[in-house]
Amino acid sequence: MSLYKYNGCMSTTIADGLTPRRKTIILVTCCMSLLIVSMDATIVNVALPSIREELGASVSGLQWVIDVYTLVLASLLMISGAMADRYGRRRVFQIGLVVFAAGSLACSLAPTVGVLIAARALQAIGGSMLNPVAMSIITQVFTEQRERARAIGLWGAVVGISMAVGPIVGGVLIDSVGWRGVFWINLPICLVTCTLAAIFVPESKSPVMRTLDPVGQALAIVALASLVFGLIEGPGLGWSSASTIVIFAVAVVAGSVFVGWERSHPDPFIDLRFFRSVPFSSATVIAVAAFAGYGAFLFLMSIYLQEVRGLSAVMTGVMFLPLAAATLICSPLSGRLVGRYGTRPSLVVSGVTLIVCTTMMATLSDLSVTTLLVAFALFGIGFGVVNAPITNAAVSGMPRHRAGAASAVASTSRQIGVSIGVALAGTITGVSTSSALPRDLVTVMHPMWWTVCALSLLILTLGVASSTAWARRSSDGVARRLIDPEPVHA
Repeated sequence: MSLYKYNGCMSTTIADGLTPRRKTIILVTCCMSLLIVSMDATIVNVALPSIREELGASVSGLQWVIDVYTLVLASLLMISGAMADRYGRRRVFQIGLVVFAAGSLACSLAPTVGVLIAARALQAIGGSMLNPVAMSIITQVFTEQRERARAIGLWGAVVGISMAVGPIVGGVLIDSVGWRGVFWINLPICLVTCTLAAIFVPESKSPVMRTLDPVGQALAIVALASLVFGLIEGPGLGWSSASTIVIFAVAVVAGSVFVGWERSHPDPFIDLRFFRSVPFSSATVIAVAAFAGYGAFLFLMSIYLQEVRGLSAVMTGVMFLPLAAATLICSPLSGRLVGRYGTRPSLVVSGVTLIVCTTMMATLSDLSVTTLLVAFALFGIGFGVVNAPITNAAVSGMPRHRAGAASAVASTSRQIGVSIGVALAGTITGVSTSSALPRDLVTVMHPMWWTVCALSLLILTLGVASSTAWARRSSDGVARRLIDPEPVHA
């Protein structure tokens, strides 16, 4: 059995002695945690009109129901990953499942929108202990390159699948048991996942004992929270008001100080050397762009279908079927494509289909059912193929002991993207300050679709640039700086 030694610390290679069956169960367990965390970022969208009606929430309040979840996730993913490396991955993973279940239960019992927002924050605290920790477990269990690529491909596919099926599952639950049912579904999944983790997932810690960086963590939270708060509340406060200007100034200052602090810190919260890798930096930006578009698309279309077109929650879920089907089909295909041909084909397909979809949405003044179904299918294709290359580009070339941190940055970027997308959706369309939704919401949404179109063009451009020989050389250079500790044998 091999051991890794670094700064006096040793850690066994947990892949030793694991049977293929047990590895498969571990992968399924990790993917189940990803399923509930990702699905909860979207399943609530279909419930927004019901929540608005029962709890009397404003549109900005609904934005916070979505964004507080993704914002807390984005803020805590990195520190949760570092805590798992230090105190044990399985332990933190199980704690996360318990906290996530408690938050879900609190959401289902919320009497006001304020309590619901607080409960969503608790839910996100637990969720932050799941995704990066699960990816770290996967990289420790699947050590052979081809085997790991397949596992990561499935992982990336689950991200797309879970976010696609969320609206459908939500629609069924809302019409059958009410909007609170979208949170009850998490409880049995958490119980099963926690049980499987206790039985099959071996405990492991990082051979590199990193220190925590609370100052860097705090600066990141302040910067992200200020940015999202300004985007959501700016229209109501007034863009030129002193309050709005101060909020955005805080975001800029906190972000600048964060970068300076991380550069000088001996063991930073985010190792900025990662971003010298063109594939890694591109994956981070692509994740923000793709998930910003998806967050805005799902938020606006969920409200439009129910409150403007008058569809039920179930029928809204049915309308999202083309998106879900395209994502279900394209996500695993993309994982295979990435394993065989690299990230470029998937990212090019994603950028092109999203550009076609959003251009269509931005130029039509009347959306027929057929047009909507075609647009949803195109968006599902573009979103479905983008997840696997994001994850692969983020961790490929990274030493094993840094793969978890690299994956956490990619996961953080996804959540930041959703938060920004939902915030922009309300700000650009102006619905966050309206007491009633405009009947011409299709036209009002045009500027948002052009914004998503620009983000899609960015995905296409970076998809090509990040797969060049120059980009690969930059990744190799970063890998040499972050080389794995030398193995020693017991």
